[in-house]
Amino acid sequence: MLISAFAFDGVPERTVKKAFAEGEIYVSPALLGEYRAVPLALESEGKITRLQVKALITGIAAFVSAAKIVLPRKRLKLCRDLKDNMVLECCYEAKAAFLITGDRDLLDLTVIPFDLKILTPKEYLEHD
Repeated sequence: MLISAFAFDGVPERTVKKAFAEGEIYVSPALLGEYRAVPLALESEGKITRLQVKALITGIAAFVSAAKIVLPRKRLKLCRDLKDNMVLECCYEAKAAFLITGDRDLLDLTVIPFDLKILTPKEYLEHD
């Protein structure tokens, strides 16, 4: 969702702005690594333009500078896409109330052994 917010605007962008205004944002070292790698990978695959890469890197830098870094101590194996477990580990360590994502592997989770609501960007915008 973060990538979409800074590369394409729309609902994801409004969601990020609302999250910044209403709550605390958390990242982990593993997520920081992904944020560093994804823009250039998307550009090399022809999925975004050079201008979008610049906007994405600028947006991610602003996002990260305002976020709190957590160091997950617990490894989780909850998601069918094993790479997505790093997101859940960050949420667990941060004691996050919400995870906002468009990732189906995370949205389809039916059992989460800690208090976390997983919402789409649209659901989060509609949430009071």
